[in-house]
Amino acid sequence: MARKSAATKITEFSLFAPQAKKVSLAGSFNKWNSKLLSAKKDSKGNWKISVDLKPGQYEYKFFVDGSWMDDPKCNWRVTNTFGSSNCMIEVK
Repeated sequence: MARKSAATKITEFSLFAPQAKKVSLAGSFNKWNSKLLSAKKDSKGNWKISVDLKPGQYEYKFFVDGSWMDDPKCNWRVTNTFGSSNCMIEVK
């Protein structure tokens, strides 16, 4: 009998960047591909994207108009191999 995989949870990411032209999300959950997960901008300048994630810990960053950007609302960060930090999130 096949083992059932862990349930996933819709996890929302948001960034206030009213001047941005394009925002995407990348992280350990999508092999840091900055082209896969495009955020949508609302009328107030908030960019949002929802991702279906399995329970676990994930590193992530926003990719804003061609530059990597931390999530200013994230309080948990880890050092990366580039000498800067990545944001962390835990999905329960």
